[in-house]
Amino acid sequence: MRIAPFAGLPTPLRWTARVLTVLVVLAVLLAGAAVWTVRRSFPQTGGELRLPGLQRQATVLRDAHGIPHIYADTPHDLFMAQGYVHAQDRFWEMDFRRKTTAGRLSELFGASTLDVDKVVRTLGWRRTAERELALLSAATRQALTDYAAGVNAWMTAHDGFAERSLEYVVLGLTNGSYRPEPWTPADSLAWLKAMAWDLRSNMDDELRRALYASVLPKDRVAQLYPAYPFDRHAPIVTGPARGGAKPARPAAKKTGTDGDPRTAAAGSGDRDPGTAEDGDSGTAAALAAVARTLRVVPSPLGTKGGDRDGIGSNSWVVAGAHTATGKPLLANDPHLGPRIPSIWYQAGLHCRVRSAACPYDVTGYTFSGLPGVVIGHNDRVAWGFTNLAPDVADLYLERTKGDTYEVDGAYRPMEVRTEEIKVAGRAAERLSVRATRHGPIVSGVLDNATRAVPGAAAAAGEPKDGLEAALRWTALDPGRTADALLLLNTARNFQEFRAAAALFEVPAQNMVYADVDGNIGYQAPGRIPVRAKGDGTWPAKGWTSEAEWTGFIPFDELPSAYNPPEGYIVTANNAATGPGYDHFLTSDWAYGHRSQRITQRIREALAAGKMTAATMGDIQMDTANTLAPTLVPHLLRAGVPDGEIRELLETWDRTQGPDSAAAAYFNAVWRHLLSRTFDDELPEGGRPTGGDRWYEVVRGLLDRPADPFWDDTRTPAAETMDDTLRAAMTDARAELRERLGGTPGEWRWGDLHTLELTNETFGTSGIGPVEWLFNRGPLRLGGGKDAVDATGWNATKGYEVDWVPSMRMVVDLADLDRSRWVNLTGASGHAFHAAYADQAELWGTGGTTPMRHTERAVKADATDTLTLVP
Repeated sequence: MRIAPFAGLPTPLRWTARVLTVLVVLAVLLAGAAVWTVRRSFPQTGGELRLPGLQRQATVLRDAHGIPHIYADTPHDLFMAQGYVHAQDRFWEMDFRRKTTAGRLSELFGASTLDVDKVVRTLGWRRTAERELALLSAATRQALTDYAAGVNAWMTAHDGFAERSLEYVVLGLTNGSYRPEPWTPADSLAWLKAMAWDLRSNMDDELRRALYASVLPKDRVAQLYPAYPFDRHAPIVTGPARGGAKPARPAAKKTGTDGDPRTAAAGSGDRDPGTAEDGDSGTAAALAAVARTLRVVPSPLGTKGGDRDGIGSNSWVVAGAHTATGKPLLANDPHLGPRIPSIWYQAGLHCRVRSAACPYDVTGYTFSGLPGVVIGHNDRVAWGFTNLAPDVADLYLERTKGDTYEVDGAYRPMEVRTEEIKVAGRAAERLSVRATRHGPIVSGVLDNATRAVPGAAAAAGEPKDGLEAALRWTALDPGRTADALLLLNTARNFQEFRAAAALFEVPAQNMVYADVDGNIGYQAPGRIPVRAKGDGTWPAKGWTSEAEWTGFIPFDELPSAYNPPEGYIVTANNAATGPGYDHFLTSDWAYGHRSQRITQRIREALAAGKMTAATMGDIQMDTANTLAPTLVPHLLRAGVPDGEIRELLETWDRTQGPDSAAAAYFNAVWRHLLSRTFDDELPEGGRPTGGDRWYEVVRGLLDRPADPFWDDTRTPAAETMDDTLRAAMTDARAELRERLGGTPGEWRWGDLHTLELTNETFGTSGIGPVEWLFNRGPLRLGGGKDAVDATGWNATKGYEVDWVPSMRMVVDLADLDRSRWVNLTGASGHAFHAAYADQAELWGTGGTTPMRHTERAVKADATDTLTLVP
């Protein structure tokens, strides 16, 4: 019998029903096709899978969050399997990263990314990575090769766009001819250059000083960079700056006036900071143009909008004498830009039988595209990082004539090379890259920077056709940081930890340490230059040899500590040492607000008893605003414009939870106070974004109520400090009434302070449906820019979160399986996969998951088992 649907309905309704049925069927078919397309790239996580090139069987155990632990018999199999698993979950991210670091984004996205490629090609990240390969140990080169083999095995087995990831399907709509090439060891090494770029010390401050000097006298510029408050905020190393076991280390390198590395001991040099010659207005104007050039490069570690002001990280260790278990505890939460997928990838790498031939038994956070574990622990040692931020980059103004530049009165030829940049949809672009003894010329990369130089030259009294800027930066010299990472993975004690740190050249980090024997330690590594004159605070004149780098600080003279008497070590980008240290590291530390708050919380916990892992995690979520105790009394004295708001401030506990009304109002006042105090005199691009440097600037101004900064030069009246405070409070009340309603008690900080998890490629496409595919959020967050729970926001733009604790980890050396961790988003890079954003809500509320390490515990938590066979 033939069934005729809708036969009993009137004819018009019958036809309507049929049309609707056809549309429903088409919708179902399209939905089915979409689901099939999305899920086709999801990785196989169970059963058996052949991996050509594997020597013996390897096993991948995944937990409910998709976090893999890999077990193998040899380093070859371990790193090959890691490459395969990384590619399973994150190949698009890996491909995008290597295109970014090679200056080849335009091959994917056409002319829209051409400016980015020009800057990266000029800096030469990929060229430096290729040169590094020859410097690495044979074991590291082999690990990179094995890792690449695993990635390429995955690529061979997944040849179509839909089989690789949804991003390739979207890319295929506009660039269907793109095909990724095989992975190489240099692709992995180039990512280390991207890390160094995002953590590139004080170069931004150097540029901002130059920008400020173009509109303000130097004494007022100095007000915007107060001295570090050693009387209130302790440095990392509170005792003698050097110490610990002596590691084996290559001889220190020295550079001559031609900039070439030579083996020799490095001296400290004489410092002559802040001379007028180094900071003239012509230099400031020229370097402001360079700043615009360098900001074109996207943040490889995810910082939104180029706001790096105040960005940092937290790590600390507490010795077993102060813990409930009698063994150390280590906490770390690096602060980086938020994005989805997250920057980190959690994993375990385990030799089935640990031996000299196969020494790996490590769990922690990895970077997709790079073998090994970056932050984490092995069966004996745990470590964490925060940014040391030493001054490792200088900008030099160069007098040039064509492709020559002046050195001590004579002109030398530049190094010149031509780069060809392929551009999807149009002809390739040719770029001439020129370099002096100091490094590449960066002011000519973009047209706007080139046009700015003649005016800058006139301001400096130099010929208008003869002034350009070159960048000297340690990361542009090849180094052995990749060796350091793998040595960290296998370190058994503090001596071996320091031996690894000795090779960790860029980016220079604060490295904290703890081991199962009860020891704690700290080491500052890095290739940190010594200057003949000056301290790198201001751009230098490159046509003389007065400001050359004469060498690097010897490793054994870098700050270090081992089992200090306090029984704990705190690093949060604060000063590494006190003012009596022999060498110059930088004058641009974070100002110690986070580190001092962590220290305060540790002392409070120890006064009440012993430290526990739960207390460590609670400190990571501390939201206290450390400026509030100083600023709120001044606000109350100046006159709060509303009785209900006054009560909010008077009863506020100074914390910034997402449901705090007082935190919402205080942060709005802070934003408007910065704008009213500084926007009239500081140029765009140098206005306050917030953070603890501005805490210290305003703290100083509160003691000087007649300071010129309080007056708004745009008005005929002469505003006082109290005038400006009252105006900022009135502005904040008006803004919050408009945005959050008229009842102050119902305002919520989390309604302003939201986090959008944005995909780094298609998440800002401007096409709503495409952004919906890849982005997640918003999350309502507490914390603030210089709270311990450092959820950054840019006061020039609004309250939305632009950098975050990118992960949180607490390692318990008494029982590694009791350690805790959480990632910002999830293990998977595949949109709509269950592990794409499954940790985000947990992260947002301060939650963590077990950080299993032993095979017994890993197996107990495993939900999937994949066997890789040769």
